[in-house]
Amino acid sequence: MAKVDPAELSPEDAWRKAKEVCFDLLAIRSRTKDELRHALRRKGFDEETRETLLGKLDSSGLVDDAAFAESWVRSRHANQGLARSALVAELKRKGVEDEIAVQAASEVDRDSEEERARELVRKRLRVLGNVDEQTAIRRLLGALARKGYPQGLSYAVVREELRNAGAEATMLDNALPD
Repeated sequence: MAKVDPAELSPEDAWRKAKEVCFDLLAIRSRTKDELRHALRRKGFDEETRETLLGKLDSSGLVDDAAFAESWVRSRHANQGLARSALVAELKRKGVEDEIAVQAASEVDRDSEEERARELVRKRLRVLGNVDEQTAIRRLLGALARKGYPQGLSYAVVREELRNAGAEATMLDNALPD
């Protein structure tokens, strides 16, 4: 099908086409109003059409930035191991308002954040191989920093997990016959 310029369509056809664009995107995954706004702008729809349609989608509940943010936080924290600060940054990039992003990220409490950081460090320790301790510390801290974990928490978790890994290795060495 040939690409059609919305400016060449009748207002009714342009409206129908804009709705189709939004529904196609929403069928794939939930979206923020800002994501839909950018998609409609890229397709050439005028501001009045964009904003009227987004208002209707919002009032009907098909687009809800707060619900999107809550779902995004749960998913990205569990699956990607992102910390609160990284989650807020991602939500802001997606056009979620600051206070909604912060509120959604606050669902991740400090204990949950620390436990997820520990899981990431343990997983990473298994694949580090036989690197020296300084290299291991640098790589682990870097991995946690890229996921948005605070420096103090990262240092504490890495130190403790390295100590535990060292203790386990020592216990294994002592358990093996010479």
